[in-house]
Amino acid sequence: MKKVLLVEDEVSVVSFIRKGLSEEGYEVSVALDGNSALQMARSSNFDIIILDIMLPGLNGLQVCRSVRETNKKVGILILTALGTTENVVAGFESEADDYLTKPFKFVELLARMRSLLRRTEGTIQTEQRIHEETYSFADVVVNDYTKVVTRAGKQISLTSTEYKLLMLLIRNPRRVFSRMEILEQVWSVNFDLSTNVVDVYINYLRKKIDKDHDLKLIHTVIGMGYVLKEEDEKAK
Repeated sequence: MKKVLLVEDEVSVVSFIRKGLSEEGYEVSVALDGNSALQMARSSNFDIIILDIMLPGLNGLQVCRSVRETNKKVGILILTALGTTENVVAGFESEADDYLTKPFKFVELLARMRSLLRRTEGTIQTEQRIHEETYSFADVVVNDYTKVVTRAGKQISLTSTEYKLLMLLIRNPRRVFSRMEILEQVWSVNFDLSTNVVDVYINYLRKKIDKDHDLKLIHTVIGMGYVLKEEDEKAK
């Protein structure tokens, strides 16, 4: 039975989600404030944490960052009424895995949770492999076993979302990805196309990968999307 920590201070929302998840066979624990949530997350092994942002005590983003200091494997789903691009980016910068805005349909919550479980279980299996997987393009090298990224031999620190975005590009060099494809493959969700989450993260990644290097690798293909390729291959 999968264990879920539901962190939410609205009693009606707690009742709705807890009832639905219990009927689906999940074991649900509830925290009504951020401090209790962090204590519970540290003392028990949960498969998924469903985390509201606006909480008494520590807010959801603070809880998420604190959990990630010691637990990189648990799936964390931000569930909140704050749905602007800035809020979405802040959630992923706190190393959440997914972001669902209120109001939502319970079937969508279930789908997101199942997707998270597949990803986290796949990560555990990957970590159990004894061999290393390395990807490279130009002078960028990514070791997907140790999660170490270097360019020209210098290590680069990426957030988990930036790393996922780089992995998509470096596994598919010279392939142009549309914003929707990136949303689906990096976040496994479908945001409204008017959001600029992809553009924000491409810019984050460019600053870390291309800054201080004459050879630029991450390019915009106008009207189509983004691509990893050497500068002299840039689309006209």
